Amino acid sequence: MDSIHDQACIVGIGHTEYSRDSGRSELKLACEAISAALADAGLTPADVDGIAKYTMDNNDVVDIARALGIPQLRFFGEVAYGGGGGPVGTVMLAAMAVATGQAKAVIAFRAMNERSCRGTPRFGQAGTAPGASGLHSYLGPYGLFSPAQMVGLAARRHMHLYGTESQHFGAIAVTCRHHANLNPNAMMYGRPMTLEDHQNSRMISDPVRLLDCCLETDGGAAIIVTTRERARDMCQRPVHIAAGGLGAGAWNHRSIVKDVDSPASESTVIAQRIFKDAGITHDDIDALYIYDHFTPLVLMALEDYGFCKRGEGKDFVGDGSRFRWPHGGLPLNTSGGNLSEGYMHGMQNTIEAVRQLRGTARCQVKDARHAFVSSGNAVPTSAMILRSDA
Repeated sequence: MDSIHDQACIVGIGHTEYSRDSGRSELKLACEAISAALADAGLTPADVDGIAKYTMDNNDVVDIARALGIPQLRFFGEVAYGGGGGPVGTVMLAAMAVATGQAKAVIAFRAMNERSCRGTPRFGQAGTAPGASGLHSYLGPYGLFSPAQMVGLAARRHMHLYGTESQHFGAIAVTCRHHANLNPNAMMYGRPMTLEDHQNSRMISDPVRLLDCCLETDGGAAIIVTTRERARDMCQRPVHIAAGGLGAGAWNHRSIVKDVDSPASESTVIAQRIFKDAGITHDDIDALYIYDHFTPLVLMALEDYGFCKRGEGKDFVGDGSRFRWPHGGLPLNTSGGNLSEGYMHGMQNTIEAVRQLRGTARCQVKDARHAFVSSGNAVPTSAMILRSDA
């Protein structure tokens, strides 16, 4: 098998509500989301024999199997780097497992209580320990504690090199909020945002403003993957995994600030490979799902994944109109994304991509055939191309 091209399908999706305080455990959130995905596919726990999870997820796969009544696990695996690996990497693990016969149906999931701190700590919090070890002993004395600060340094460098402005980041934030206001399940539903609102939001780490940052969220999200042969018997129209991959290298080592001077990154290498595997070009993409933990990294991801050249992100983004449904030619994060729907480490973007290709999205792109889904591109990363069954 040279690639995963069309060897597996997504047949079930499910999620809980996204909130500031779920009021329940992360195990319960995971089981609720997985149960919803199973019902969506028309499967029972007895039909599942594999689980793929984010390494940083607090749930143990054996606990989930026992709680749901899964008789036996034939496959389980984990993907590191949170949003960099998880949203796509867990799906890729599931796809490889079913394609190679290690399992017949695999769950990929993420569940966390990041906002309420009922389990997962809030990533924006600075360390409170009296000392720091390892990498943090070099970063902490200079006040470099949080992801927003790392992104702020990379964003300022990009602005210096290429003339990018804060308004370009704001256009991305406004686009995601526009889509969230069409999605009653989004945390920011009913809370419209203008570019002026973005520009007036408080500074977090110059030039990163509050409205450049993703939400902190409680919730759970899950996906069911099986072979294309079995997918024909499921309740839902299958969505094929046309291509996908993971990548890590010296360009975006997670211990250093993202390198915006380099002409290539692991994201670039992944994009070249998966577009070739899928047999399509960037022009064939109908809907775009870029991991939007911070708006500057969305702009840089558009460059890294080849939708425009390095340094041209500001012109590609423009006022954001190309990304806004229904008139934009390349709708972006059509349920609101990490910025405005809810932050499930990107898993909710994959779920929305599946809805889009099934033809059941609220912001439905007419005749959507291909969707591009990426994970975070400031750390070791992953991406895939999904294809409808039409």
